[in-house]
Amino acid sequence: QVQLVESGGGLVQAGGSLRLSCVASGRTSRPNYMGWFRQAPGKEREFVGAFGWITSSPYYTDSMKGRFTVSGDNAKNTVYLQMIRLHPEDTAVYYCAAAMAYAVRSDDARSYEYWGQGTQVTVSS
Repeated sequence: QVQLVESGGGLVQAGGSLRLSCVASGRTSRPNYMGWFRQAPGKEREFVGAFGWITSSPYYTDSMKGRFTVSGDNAKNTVYLQMIRLHPEDTAVYYCAAAMAYAVRSDDARSYEYWGQGTQVTVSS
């Protein structure tokens, strides 16, 4: 089992920034990917970005590049999601997830076996 605990969400004005953190604990084997997803009311869960522990590289979809940055700290078993120039459309619950398997897609929610409880991000206009 892997336990994931997110923090750092909150209320921010449009144009502002937030940094989310996700601490992983439990299994001794490190996840292949630690991903960030978000889900707004009435919408499907959306991939934001992921961090590959083996490659130490971030992964994004084109729509998320530029304003979102994913990074990881090996020593702390923590991944971060830095968000800048936030828009009201970024309002959602942001989830951290862990994918243990290899050769899976980092942007596919089905790749992830473990999920955090989510943290609310609200961007006011």
